[in-house]
Formats: sequence, structure tokens, C-alpha cells
Amino acid sequence: MATNLRKLRVFTILFMFHAMIAAREIRAAAAVEPQGGKFAGMVMIPAGEFTMGREGGPRDEAPAHKLFLPAFYIDRNLVTARECARFIQEKGPTGPKGEMYLDVADPDVLVHNRDGKWLPKEGFENHPVGELSRYGAAAYCAWAGKRLPSEAEWEKAARGTDGRLYPWGNDMPRPDLAFIGGYRGQTVPVGRFPKGASPYGALDMAGQVWEWTRSVYRSYPYIPKDGREEAAPADTVVARGGHSASGPEGLTSTSREAVDAGRAATGHAYIGFRCVSDSQLVL
Repeated sequence: MATNLRKLRVFTILFMFHAMIAAREIRAAAAVEPQGGKFAGMVMIPAGEFTMGREGGPRDEAPAHKLFLPAFYIDRNLVTARECARFIQEKGPTGPKGEMYLDVADPDVLVHNRDGKWLPKEGFENHPVGELSRYGAAAYCAWAGKRLPSEAEWEKAARGTDGRLYPWGNDMPRPDLAFIGGYRGQTVPVGRFPKGASPYGALDMAGQVWEWTRSVYRSYPYIPKDGREEAAPADTVVARGGHSASGPEGLTSTSREAVDAGRAATGHAYIGFRCVSDSQLVL
């Protein structure tokens, strides 16, 4: 009798344990794949530690160090010309203090004013939008109820927690994993390389275009509360991800591009962006 009770108790404990794990996985899956509302088109990055930076690469990527980040959501895809056109239609190409949002004079711009309406360039509606300054990218994210990612958030979303070199793993970049081998500023429609997705399902996090972040370019270790996530107009900021003409080193998830204040104040065809949103979800 006692033996049967012990077996029943063990069975009950194991059943409850597996039920808890299953429920946690269901909640996690639901969080990573939001179906609509505020987080539509985004993937969730769970709270926890990851390894930021690496050893043996460029000096500004070292030292490799552990960093804890709260949970957040990040856009699955880069912001497109179609999405940007709606923002420019409402807010205009210039900010309230005269700061450039969109470099409308650049021949590579993908958003144009036609008969008083801002529209994406025909045939490029789903391409990642470039030619927005860092101010313009930040203003777009705020307009969408989001914000620019820090470079720490960007890196975790790109490489996950296993220390991989690229979003897809440690294999060298290939044309089926990312848009590479083009000229600087050349793009293709977003989301065409599912094999190159990050561990959380974010796409185009290597190649296509560099991506604006809200972080000041400073040495590691990365300390979120030391002011580096509140860039001033005179600061050099960080872009991430490489572009279509970058080599294997520039495409790594740890690669950092320092963009000085002058370059950050204007647009570039080879720098795009995606947005993030804070999450209060506890898994």
C-alpha cells in the first residue's frame, strides 16, 4: 500500500511538472508569435542573460560579457518604404526643430511626393527604407508607439543566448541566408530569407542595410544605465547588421558601425531600421 502511494505521489509530481513546462512553452510560443494588437508584426525576446560582444574580433567588440535584459518585442522585418510613406505623409520630412527626417534630395530615396501625397517608389514598396536620419528613424518609431532598439537589444535579438556569430548560426554568410553580394545601398523586399532568421524569428538582421540604434558608441562592457542609451545630437551612435556589400566580418551580429553626428543627422540608402516595444509579460 505504501509503495503504491509513493508511486502515485511520484507520478503526480511528474505530471504537474510536465504540465507546468507545457504551459510555459505554450505561453512562450504565444508571446513570440503575437497575432495582433500592439505587438503585431513583432517577435518577443524573452528576459534573461546573453553574451554581448566577442573575443578574437575587432577591438571594439571586446570584452565578451554577460548582460541581462528585460523582455521586449522587436519588429520581425525592417521598416519598409510603404510604412515610412505613411509616417512622412502625416509628419512631413522635417522635424519640429528643423531636423531632417527624410533626405528627400538624395536620388536613392524611396519615398517621393507626388501631387501633394507622399508615396513609396513604385516597385520598392516592400524594400527596407533608407535615407532616414537617426532622428527620422526615432520619430517614426515614436509615431508607431515604439522606440529604436539599443544596440544590446539589437544584438540579443540577432544572436540569441548561445553566442552564435550570425543570426542563423556560425556558418559563413550565403546568398540563401541573407541579401549579400550587392552594392552598398542595394536592397530587396524584406523577409525573403527565412533560412537566415534569428533564433527568435527576426529577419534580415544581417545584410540588406545597417540598422540605426539609440546607443552611443562607447567601449565595452555595455552598461545600459551609464547614459549610452540617451544619445545627444553631438554623439557618435551605433548602427548594426551590415549591408548588402559588407563582408563576412561586417555581417556578424557583434559588428559595430560608428556613425558620427554629421552622418547621423542625414539619411543614407544603406542604413535602415526596425523598432522595439517594451513588454510587461512574465513567462
